[in-house]
Order: sequence, then structure tokens, then C-alpha cells
Amino acid sequence: MWIAAVIIAIAVVFMLGNWLKAGNGGAMSREERFAAERKRMVREQLQGWTQSITNPRVLAAMERVPRHEFVPEELRAYAYHDGPLPIGHEQTISQPFIVAFMTEALEPRTTDRVLEIGTGSGYQAAVLSELVAEVYTIEIIEPLARRAEGDLRRLGYTNIHVRVGDGYQGWPEKAPFDAIIVTCAPENVPQPLINQLADGGRMIVPVGERGIQNLVRLRKHGAKLDQQAVLPVRFVPMTGEAGRQSPSW
Repeated sequence: MWIAAVIIAIAVVFMLGNWLKAGNGGAMSREERFAAERKRMVREQLQGWTQSITNPRVLAAMERVPRHEFVPEELRAYAYHDGPLPIGHEQTISQPFIVAFMTEALEPRTTDRVLEIGTGSGYQAAVLSELVAEVYTIEIIEPLARRAEGDLRRLGYTNIHVRVGDGYQGWPEKAPFDAIIVTCAPENVPQPLINQLADGGRMIVPVGERGIQNLVRLRKHGAKLDQQAVLPVRFVPMTGEAGRQSPSW
């Protein structure tokens, strides 16, 4: 008799919990659905048979950061799909795998100061901010920079600093940087960015003409710059001063 009573009580508590959850409105159930989609994104897109993201800190950051908050409202249902999405001004938020791949290739450390060129939606900066001490990010399109800055502030990211400007020139007054990530494609690696990379620092950058680009990983050793092409990619071109300079490596 008492066992049946316990079972009934447990069932009542369970149903009451579900009722309270449902009564909380669409916001709670929607956030839970997005959280489940993030878990699936990590499992299927980043750790699937054909993918190779293994850094547990990067995987955890990708599971925490709400990608849907960085895309237009009308596209949020597609936020965790396997592909880029438009964010306005002929720019896109990168495919989740590319964000994770570039982040892992940067070998982020908790003490790092990182420079990002091409803020875009702010999503890549948010992922990095979970892994490093400070993120300095530059966006040449002012409306995108202001929107990203507002979204990042709204979501509580306090270690990200946004600047409107030409990313080709970097952020010299905040240099040197332990790592630099470029999310738009110059035809050649900008010399100012190389100059602002600390000795032993790492850089990941898509390089090449539109449609013919490779993701290049660089490591600076004094005056020497080791480089390795790691993945064919397609990014929007770097604008501003980029493309008007001679090759730097």
C-alpha cells in the first residue's frame, strides 16, 4: 500500500514539475530546445565520424555559447544547422565546424590575449571569450560592430572589447597578442598583424582570392614565421587596406 502511495506521489511531483515548466511560457521550453540542439550540434557536427574536434575545452565552449542569439530572429530555427547563415551587409556567421576548427587550431590558453579580425555577429568572439583572458575584436562594418557589441554586452561577455576599424591594421596599441584569428580572407597575410603577434604566438587566417582560399596556421619564432595550410575554405574577402599590399610571406 505504501509503495503504491510513494509511486503516486512521485508521479504527481513529476507532472507538477512539467506543468510548472510549461506554465513558464515559451521562453523556457525554447531555451531548452536550443540547448538540446547545441548538444546535438557538438555530437553530430563536431565529433561525428567525418569531423575531428577533440579539444574538450573547445567542445564545451561550443556547447555553452548560444549561437541562436547571434543570428537574425527569423533564422534562429536554423541556428544549429550545419552551415553558415546570413547576418546582413553581405556577411555571414560561419558554419559551427569552421568556428570550432579555427578555435582549436589557435590552441587557446586561459591567459591569452587574442585579437580577432572580422567581428561579424560576435559569435566567434563569444566562443573565444570562454577560453582566454581577453578578446579584442575589430569589425570594419560599423552597424555589425555595434550590433555585435550590444549582443555581447546583453549576454554578459565582459572580457570582449569591440572596435570599429580596418582589421588589416590590427590594434597596435593593445599588442602584442598571444594569438590572432582572422575571419575574413586577405589575399596575403597582413604584415601589421604579423608585427603584432607575440614571439611564440599563433595565428589562423584564411588566405587567397575569392573562391580559392586555404586556412593557414602560423607560428612566430622571432623573425621566423612557420606556416601550414590546414583546410580549404571560403570566407568573405577582407576589405579596406587588404588586397592593395604586396605579399608578406
